[in-house]
Amino acid sequence: MNYQTFRPKKASYDMDTSLLRAVPSTPKPLPSSENVITRTIAVTSGKGGVGKSTISVNMAISLAKMDMKVLLIDGDLGLANINVLMGIIPEYNIYDVIQGKKDLSEIIISTNFGIDIIAGANGISQLADITRKQRQSFLKQMEDCTGYDVVLVDTGAGVGANVMGLVLATDEVLVVTTPEPTAVTDAYGMIKSIVAHNPQTSIRLIVNRVLSALEAKRVADRLKSISSQFLNASVESLGFVFEETLVQKSIRSQKPHVTLFPNSKSAACIRHIGTKVGSNSKLIQGDGLRGFFHKLTGGNTDEPLGILT
Repeated sequence: MNYQTFRPKKASYDMDTSLLRAVPSTPKPLPSSENVITRTIAVTSGKGGVGKSTISVNMAISLAKMDMKVLLIDGDLGLANINVLMGIIPEYNIYDVIQGKKDLSEIIISTNFGIDIIAGANGISQLADITRKQRQSFLKQMEDCTGYDVVLVDTGAGVGANVMGLVLATDEVLVVTTPEPTAVTDAYGMIKSIVAHNPQTSIRLIVNRVLSALEAKRVADRLKSISSQFLNASVESLGFVFEETLVQKSIRSQKPHVTLFPNSKSAACIRHIGTKVGSNSKLIQGDGLRGFFHKLTGGNTDEPLGILT
């Protein structure tokens, strides 16, 4: 893989707070390779509190351990917490790039966990309102960021405009649910909204916090069945994650679960899901990170209108 003249800054430990802090440093090369086709994948849910962000972080790290270059974008505009789960304090967000205050290399943070992140991406909601000049400048920077194998976008919950804008801009969608009836119902609502906007979207399901493999299969089979019957949609079951108190300990410790408790059953489940994501290309020709933001900002039109409006 080739590298250009700048790359994301490195997060470092702050010994006084025991948190990883993003500190200013000399910009380093972002990954770039004409041979890499970047897959953009949204991790979303119909209901909050199902463990979507925890799965996003740990799956991203699992993919990185498979020698994949991974960028994780926190797209939860209201409750951005990817950085919290990793003990990182961000300094800047996408809006700083849009305003010309920072370069892309200054908001992408290279973590000690083997992945790069755009943390607390609160500026995403403003992407629909940027001018043509801002759009062109922003997308030009995306051209220098083509070497990622996978870009994971952790969205907010629900089917609001901002969430759906992020979901529909990606190549693939992973819907996270739990066995609770309300979560299953809301997961179906999310699938229904995705299919209504783009029936060709690749949708896969993760059942989190299950007590047994049988419970996970029952939930997955139910969602697959009703999606097929009422939406004429094919939903693939990607895997499940066991309920374990160790996950909550990881969250309180602000350390990714797959690194803090790598031998736990739940960590093994997440690694298994990561393996399936990493090995299952499904012949999807992704548009890459630039294509993702291109869709969000409304393409090459003169009007500042995008998917998020």
